[in-house]
Amino acid sequence: MALNSINTNTAAQIALQSLADTQQQLAVVQNRINTGLKIASAKDNGAIWAIAQTEKAQASSLDAVTNSLNNGKSVLDTTLQAGAQLTDILNQMRQKALAASDAGVDNASRTQYQNEYTKLAQSYANVIASASFNGINLVDASTGKVAAIGSADGAIKITSAHNSLNAATVFSADTSLTLTAGTVVAPATTASVDTVATGTSWADGTGAQATSAMAVIDTAIKTVTQGLSGFGVDSKAIDAQLNLVSKLQDSLNTGIGNLVDANLAQESASLQALQTKQQLGVQALSIANQAPSILLGLFR
Repeated sequence: MALNSINTNTAAQIALQSLADTQQQLAVVQNRINTGLKIASAKDNGAIWAIAQTEKAQASSLDAVTNSLNNGKSVLDTTLQAGAQLTDILNQMRQKALAASDAGVDNASRTQYQNEYTKLAQSYANVIASASFNGINLVDASTGKVAAIGSADGAIKITSAHNSLNAATVFSADTSLTLTAGTVVAPATTASVDTVATGTSWADGTGAQATSAMAVIDTAIKTVTQGLSGFGVDSKAIDAQLNLVSKLQDSLNTGIGNLVDANLAQESASLQALQTKQQLGVQALSIANQAPSILLGLFR
């Protein structure tokens, strides 16, 4: 038989404990809804929180990997864009040499073709000097290279070695041409580094010198296209690694979400249930608190 006492209200104590428990659960659900997280700190679940922090660090490291790969990609893109101009210039140079090799062309025309040929060589040197990104030039005389970080631990690197395609390399068989960048000018009448040297004039009456120049350009075209092909392969490798890193980062972020994110649909349902339970708890406590006053009726 339950004890009827005005000193000890057991029903009220039970109702109060139940209400406090409900309010605590309600606070947890409200916090999950506010933050979107079911595990916002180590006190929610220390083991899962620690795993999530490790995965977050991994995902964050991949941001640096992406930046490094994008930088390498930009260097290679710049190189390949310059390469398209280089091959175009070489093709134009070959056209000039081919036209001048025609036995039916007079020497005045050959001289004009050679002047245009020489100016194109200067343009080639200028493009080479401009093929830089962030201070790295893969095709000039420098030894710059791409060494992009490809993994969060730095163990994987996507590299692209320097390959000199400058004028000194591709025009080495014709030292009369300009080998350094500068202002594009028409050749002077005397021999210099940016003009037609003595003994190499195309105005030979036969077109033989122009034919020799065409052979130089054919070799240059082969050298440049092979070099650019290598850079193209390197660029594709960086694209592939960027794609892999992006997918890996998405996978990590999804995994982290699975560990710590709250199911808002479920939390919304829990919120409704707990709010109802809270209201019932308040009512139960109110009823329990009225019990001592009922005892007064025994003394009337």
